[in-house]
Amino acid sequence: MDVGVDTKKECHAIETLTNNKVVIEEAKRLIHIGPLEKLLDLSRGYSLWPFGFGLACCAIEGIMAANMPRFDMSRFGYEMARWSPRQSDVMLVMGTVTKKMAPFVVRLYEQMAQPKWVIAMGSCAISGGPFVDSYYVVPGVDKLVPVDVYIPGCPPRPEALIHGMLMLRDKVQGRKAVVSHA
Repeated sequence: MDVGVDTKKECHAIETLTNNKVVIEEAKRLIHIGPLEKLLDLSRGYSLWPFGFGLACCAIEGIMAANMPRFDMSRFGYEMARWSPRQSDVMLVMGTVTKKMAPFVVRLYEQMAQPKWVIAMGSCAISGGPFVDSYYVVPGVDKLVPVDVYIPGCPPRPEALIHGMLMLRDKVQGRKAVVSHA
């Protein structure tokens, strides 16, 4: 009875090159062949180049402190901040996004090359902050561009920015991120 199940075992790439059992077993033990996209995602996760779009106090207080020696974002490889969207792959939106600035946020996001990610940093970027009831404030940058990581706070702590970048790295690499609320 044929149920349409393929019983053919998937073989290692080395098995197409040789019939020597010793070589095949040693190659299977040492060489793991995976999809190219997984390898690219692994390298992308360790080479994120942030593009800071600072609109208010979060840009000064959050970014400057995270790049200073006490917190030192460069130990994770994220100090390579680019101030051009064409050279970046992570957009850090920090501060209050007004309706006047909204088209520029969208334009800069669209100028970034694929793949690209967005981090909303601070209460104002996430939800409009204390200015959300104003007629000119966008109630969260996620209304304009897709946001991958939210970093809360007013202003967010430098540790939170580093943690957010590490969470984005895990997301890019396809790891399962478990957030505990202690």
